[in-house]
Amino acid sequence: MREPGTSSTIPPKVRTIHAWDRGPGLFQALAELYHHRELLAAWTIREIKVRYKQTLLGALWAILQPSILMVLFSLIFTTFIPVSTDGIAYPIFSYTAILPWTFFANAVTFSALSLVNNINLITKTYFPREIIPLAVVAASCFDLLIAAAVFVGMMVYYGVPLYETALLVPVVLLVQVLLTMGIALFVAALNVFYRDVRFIVPLLLQAWMYATPVIYPLSVVPARFRFLYMLNPMTGLIESYRALLLYGKLPPWADLGSATVISLVILWLAYRWFKRVEKNFADLI
Repeated sequence: MREPGTSSTIPPKVRTIHAWDRGPGLFQALAELYHHRELLAAWTIREIKVRYKQTLLGALWAILQPSILMVLFSLIFTTFIPVSTDGIAYPIFSYTAILPWTFFANAVTFSALSLVNNINLITKTYFPREIIPLAVVAASCFDLLIAAAVFVGMMVYYGVPLYETALLVPVVLLVQVLLTMGIALFVAALNVFYRDVRFIVPLLLQAWMYATPVIYPLSVVPARFRFLYMLNPMTGLIESYRALLLYGKLPPWADLGSATVISLVILWLAYRWFKRVEKNFADLI
């Protein structure tokens, strides 16, 4: 039976809000999140449906966005500013990085607005608030899988073989998902306190992309700046994707290891802070 004051669209596991004077311990929060896993799955499906509702092309936008970027950058870096890609055609060289970057950027951008856009739920019902931004990340994973179909077609067109090293791609993707979850939780909560965040996030992501070897190879970065580049976890992840998929090589373990550690630290700090401040969301939204 639906409880008074709750929306009819809320899955049955959501219960009436109780006093929440202080944030739970991290393990307690994870246990509660696991208890609400069905709600997370339901919210992810809802996020996917809402994202493409009343759009002419629907899920095709997941393909068009990275594809258009790939075409634009290919025109620039093959016609006006040629770069060396070690024998790999630039379109697939760039798409291998644009694809995971688009997933990251979209997940973070949509997550920044996720809590504020669901004001009615947050003020009237209780459930782990992190479900909302995490569902956005999960929905962006769905977009990534759709856009990956273009990458498979490009591999066939450019004659790039399917190396055995591709089996390690899920490991790299897992690290990227952890990083994305951490950033998503942070910006979603921060936007509740400071609404400027929704304007700042796209600008920072744009700058972040140019500070990551997405549209150019890492080899063009001067050696003296490489250490600073590797502090950017997306650098190690992008280089790992290219090594596994385009060159049939194992990922640069030091770079991937650094990206993994940084991603885990970001997720841990962001989740702890999120759970600490979520009790204030209903009063501020």
